Amino acid sequence: MYMPPGTKLKLDARDEYTHEPEAASNYNESMYFNAFDSRQGIGCWMRIGNRPNEGHAEMTCCVYLPDGRVGFMFARPAIIDNKALAAAGMRFEVVEPLRCHRVTYSGELLIMDDPLAMADPSSAFKRYPKRAASIDLIFTGVSPMHGGEIVDADGSPIELDPETSVYRGHTEQMMAVTGRIVVDGLGYDVSQGTGYRDKSWGPRFWHSFFWYKWLPVTFSPTFAALLSIKGDPAGGPNRVSGNVLDGDHFDPIVAGKIDVDYAPAYLPKTLTARFRTARRDYVMTAEVLATVPLRHRRPGQDDRYVRITESMSRYQCDDHETLGMTEFTDLVVGGIPISEKKTPAAA
Repeated sequence: MYMPPGTKLKLDARDEYTHEPEAASNYNESMYFNAFDSRQGIGCWMRIGNRPNEGHAEMTCCVYLPDGRVGFMFARPAIIDNKALAAAGMRFEVVEPLRCHRVTYSGELLIMDDPLAMADPSSAFKRYPKRAASIDLIFTGVSPMHGGEIVDADGSPIELDPETSVYRGHTEQMMAVTGRIVVDGLGYDVSQGTGYRDKSWGPRFWHSFFWYKWLPVTFSPTFAALLSIKGDPAGGPNRVSGNVLDGDHFDPIVAGKIDVDYAPAYLPKTLTARFRTARRDYVMTAEVLATVPLRHRRPGQDDRYVRITESMSRYQCDDHETLGMTEFTDLVVGGIPISEKKTPAAA
């Protein structure tokens, strides 16, 4: 998380619940969960983003099936307040603040043989069938909660420009997962799953992210890594953050880089992440198994859009192996991701 000079983080259990919306028209409050069962080869992620001042929520559900197919659904249902994160058949419940949450979904998923079809969502929704699905998962923290609300040194709220902001507060946690996933009549019981969650609140335009590469990987209840690298729109050094859970230690990442091997259209194929804490260096590799490309367009900007590639990947680090997420977000200009331009500040 990037911290402006003179600010600090305030972590409060009350932030696990929804907030009173700010006046900004683009106020967003969202939570995201991912879960993987490496033994069965199944993964999923779920997100709800409330935009009460715009009168709607955003709900996304994605399931990576063991046979390579992907189930996907997006909805933008109307809402009148910000009292709960519950929309279009999905619900997030706080079981114990800072430790345990329940995620449920009951509805349909678009079942795609080729998840890359989501690059053109209108065509994909016409082409592929919808099938019934249900998810009921319990997420229990294996790491401390990290992050919080960015506040001034005296603890008072900071001033934000809604046009350039992506959040006021942001929290994340490495998770163990149990429960059940059912897609098109096939059920998968998750007993030793791993996962990750995050939450954000405050003004947000997706285009304000510029670019980031986000690797939230939980290998086991005692070993996990989050590596986040963000580009600087002003052209300065990339911003590196994250944490490593390694046995009894939970250490911040002090430096890191990600080298990516791309398939055509800048879709990630493999990667090598190198990062270090004050205690030691780490090398983590990943092979991308399935990618769902998503996009956000802002009215009046036909030549640019935000692309988010959501990829289930097979990770290795030391003697550990697991399934996990590879999430890359880029402002795409002229068909090229801004992170791959040699002079991003001039774009």
